[in-house]
Amino acid sequence: MATVILKKGEGRLLKSGGMWIFDNEISKTKGEYKNGDIVDVLDFDGYPMGKGFINDNSKIRVRMLTRNPNTEINEKFFKERVKNAWDYRKKTVDISCCRVIFGEADFLPGLVIDKFSDVLVVQSLALGIDIQKKLIVSLLVEVMKEDGIEIKGVYERSDAKVRSLEGMPRTKGFLGKPFDTDVIITENGVKYYVDIENGQKTGFFLDQKYNRLAIQKLCKGASVLDCFTHTGSFALNAGIGGAENVLGVDASELAVEQAEKNAKLNGLDSKVKFICRDVFELLPELEEKGEKFDVVILDPPAFAKSQNSVKNATKGYREINLRAMKLVKDGGFLATCSCSHFMTYELFTKTIGQAAKNVHKRLRQVEFRTQSPDHPILWAADESYYLKFYIFQVCNEY
Repeated sequence: MATVILKKGEGRLLKSGGMWIFDNEISKTKGEYKNGDIVDVLDFDGYPMGKGFINDNSKIRVRMLTRNPNTEINEKFFKERVKNAWDYRKKTVDISCCRVIFGEADFLPGLVIDKFSDVLVVQSLALGIDIQKKLIVSLLVEVMKEDGIEIKGVYERSDAKVRSLEGMPRTKGFLGKPFDTDVIITENGVKYYVDIENGQKTGFFLDQKYNRLAIQKLCKGASVLDCFTHTGSFALNAGIGGAENVLGVDASELAVEQAEKNAKLNGLDSKVKFICRDVFELLPELEEKGEKFDVVILDPPAFAKSQNSVKNATKGYREINLRAMKLVKDGGFLATCSCSHFMTYELFTKTIGQAAKNVHKRLRQVEFRTQSPDHPILWAADESYYLKFYIFQVCNEY
């Protein structure tokens, strides 16, 4: 086994509990290896730091698997990791549909596995784990079977752009026998068609599960505006919660079509409507018309996809929150979030505060939430903490 030796004073992220070693932190590598192999990691003075996957194509040169230098990385090791991940979900979330493996936060770096009813969707984003993915999937299917859960099929959605940073091609397709890739799931009492073949990422955003549930109680008898609705998830939770009328907005025609299909599936198509519009253009128009809503929901895509884009992203978040606050009736509610880990809690909070000040609104915080527990936040692995979700009561200044 090859050995990676850190530079003196480097490996600060690793030593504070992180899972990554960057290329500029390495002094030298001893022994032969090929990309994707498991290597030993030593500090500059020879102190053992653990084992991980190496990949010369990536700036994240080593992704750690274990801090114990004596641990054998074999089938038994991966089965234990998978079983621990599954046992955690059984205790913390509804497992009918959930994220079963969440990369570094489950100590399986670069791997995501989502369960939608009786199918699994796999996304592999790092070379080392990609080599092991079929073994890990088979072990997960085996572990679930021990609990009486039969998985009828597995689909791979390793078509994310970030694979190119690992020197890997983008790929998607069945891992095993083909099956119908339109899957019906139920979450919080709402049914959805999930297109695991062509939907965004793995087909459905499971991380907002309990945040969607949290808005149900606010929507009884309410008029609701759901911005960036995607496949209609917040809008449909508002409908199930007893909203009088709901308008969902998204710039994607395909998303709107899927949202309308989901509304019909739940018998909500008479009161939950969707339109295809750019939210940034629509909100000022609604304000000009004097429209007001009891509840406004903002669930935008990640405006900040890199550190360099944070400044412009901040302007975007300020603008939509400012516009949304103007559309909320006095005493109504605003649910707003950011799904970018580059948009920190502190910056997101400050930006919302600035928006409220600019439009002379007083905010009373109802709740602050993060991602669903099946997307656990691993402390010191900042990339695992990305979703910030606020619910406010919006009041006029008295």
